[in-house]
Amino acid sequence: MSDILKLVGARIKDLRKLRGLSQEALAEKAGFNISYIGFIERAERNISMKNLEKVASALDVGVYELFTYLKEQEELPEESTLKEVISLLRERDPKDIEMARNVLNEIFRRMDGKG
Repeated sequence: MSDILKLVGARIKDLRKLRGLSQEALAEKAGFNISYIGFIERAERNISMKNLEKVASALDVGVYELFTYLKEQEELPEESTLKEVISLLRERDPKDIEMARNVLNEIFRRMDGKG
């Protein structure tokens, strides 16, 4: 499975969730079958540029915004722990991500002697 497909799929999923859309709702807005959105988000299908444009429009973003994770990945060193942490977080639900953030904040407060 291609890294670009994973990153674009993760970005689409994140944008969809930020907008409070289900896969079914996004599929309907973009004119696709619900299973197609799932395939894209899981990087199981190679999405065409035409379909990327439809998804971007349904999410009310520019096509370029579907590629922002690619730029982030390029800016990190190849063997980066941060890259690994980001990948782990992208696969979690928003509630899990918030919990992880809270745990990190608490750890850092204690490390800094503020807790």
